[in-house]
Formats: sequence, structure tokens, C-alpha cells
Amino acid sequence: MTPLIVRLPNHLGDACMAVPALDLLAAYGRALTLVGRPWAGALFAAYRWPLVALRGSRRDHVHSLRSARRVPGAAGLLLTNSFSTALEFRLAGITPTGYARGGRSWLLAHSVAVNDADHMVEYYHRLARAVVSADAKVPRDLKLQIAADAKARAHALLAGSGVPDRYVVLCPVAVGRHHGKVKAWSGFARLNQELLERGEHVVAMPGPGEATAVTNALPGATVLPESDVGAFAAVLASARAVVANDSGPGHLAAAVGAPLVSVFGVTEPEKTRPWSSRMSLVGSGSGWPSYEEVRTAVDAMLAG
Repeated sequence: MTPLIVRLPNHLGDACMAVPALDLLAAYGRALTLVGRPWAGALFAAYRWPLVALRGSRRDHVHSLRSARRVPGAAGLLLTNSFSTALEFRLAGITPTGYARGGRSWLLAHSVAVNDADHMVEYYHRLARAVVSADAKVPRDLKLQIAADAKARAHALLAGSGVPDRYVVLCPVAVGRHHGKVKAWSGFARLNQELLERGEHVVAMPGPGEATAVTNALPGATVLPESDVGAFAAVLASARAVVANDSGPGHLAAAVGAPLVSVFGVTEPEKTRPWSSRMSLVGSGSGWPSYEEVRTAVDAMLAG
């Protein structure tokens, strides 16, 4: 096994879209050490890959990276685009492969040409193929494994809140803006109310600091306590349907194969749509869909 230190993307959705790339690297004999945000430990807990959680300053990052280096001149792979992540790897004595972006080519041992037509799943997979010199196809679906203890935590959360086996998950929050525009669809409150009136059990699971926003957006829904992304993945995987913005929860739902209605309005589906054969996309990068379009997609998902 050849050691490879992989710098994960900083956002949940991107980390999910990198799963096929990580699977390819492991299949071609790379002994992976993952480096990334602390939450990534729960996301990839079902795998045997150790995780170096980055906290604190750049100096702290470099120190953590040095502890991850198994041999002098250890190889690295950057799934990030920033100059700073390339610099941190080189300061730690790790020679990385990555995309030639942000003026960082001189920091890379091997630079890979960018294809701007790539979806993000293809974008990460292209990097992995460059490392292992493989001509492999991108899989049709993501296949994120869920750890047994994460499934147990999810079961306890659902049972403790009185949630039955059949439920719908709504994910109304989308953090940040895209070109100054809000990334969250405005119809979640109405959809929630109509699903509840029809007898559906609606569930939501807020991320850190989102409990108030989720509760306000979905009155009457069962809002589960905050937990980790592994437990959230297990909650999503067992849902009858998930409705989400172009957001981390949407990509996490796609990664575990949940039936997903993905609502777009300001971001580009060509680049960031959830990668799943069980996904129904509504809307586009140039405008939000009507409420009726989303409701029709949700009804079809529940019927199917």
C-alpha cells in the first residue's frame, strides 16, 4: 500500500462529492490519511482511513500535517483549490498533486490541468485518476458508507422523538449566498404545512447553530437534536423522501442514496447538482421553480 495524504474539501457537500475519488484511490492501493475539518471524522467513520482534524492557526495546521507524514517526501493530494492549503502541505514536507489554480503551481509536485466543464464529482475524480494513472469511469451514484454506531445514534434520535418508520426530511437551510443571492428556497414552510395536513411525518435535523432557523421555518415538524454528520446521514438514508436546497444536506442525502428532491434557484446544476440516480432536480441556476413544480416532484417521489 502506498501512503497518500489527502486534503479534503472544506464543505460538507464537496466532501460528499469527493467520495468516488477516494474510493478510486483506495481501490488502486493507496493507504489514505485524510486531512480536513473535524466533522469529517464522523462523515468517514465507516472507513479505515485515519483523519487528521485541522484546528487553530496555519502553524497548527502545519504541525498536524507533519504528524500525519509517515515518510520523508510523503505524497499528498489536494482536493482544495486554495494557495494556502498547498503552502501548508509544502511547509509540512509533503509534496502534493493538485489543480494548477490560484498561482500555486510552483508549490505542487504535479499539477493537473483544469476542465471547467466538469461537474464537481468529475472534477475530484479527475484528480484521483491522475494520481493512480487510471482510465476509470465516474460511477453513476455516490456510495458513502455509514458506520454502525452512526446508524444506532440515528435510531435513538428518531425513537426518542417518536418518529415512525415512514417519514419525510426537509432541509430548509442553505448557508451563505451565491453572487449575493440567497440559496434557500422560500417554499419550505408551505410544503411542511401541506405535508403535515396530509398526515406525513415531517422531520428536520439542524446543523450547528441552525436549530432556531429550522424550527421557525418548519412549525409543527419534528426537529431532532443536533448531532454529527454520520447520524444525519443515517437519518437521511432511511427517509421516504428528502427535500433540500443546493446545500450540504442535499449532497449528503445523495451520497447515501436517499430519494431526493433537489431545489435550485441561483447555483449551477451543471456543476453542483447532487450526483444520484434517485434525485429529482427542480429549478435552475437562473431562477427558482414554482411551488407547484416542487410539490409535484415531492408527490411523485412519495408515490414511487
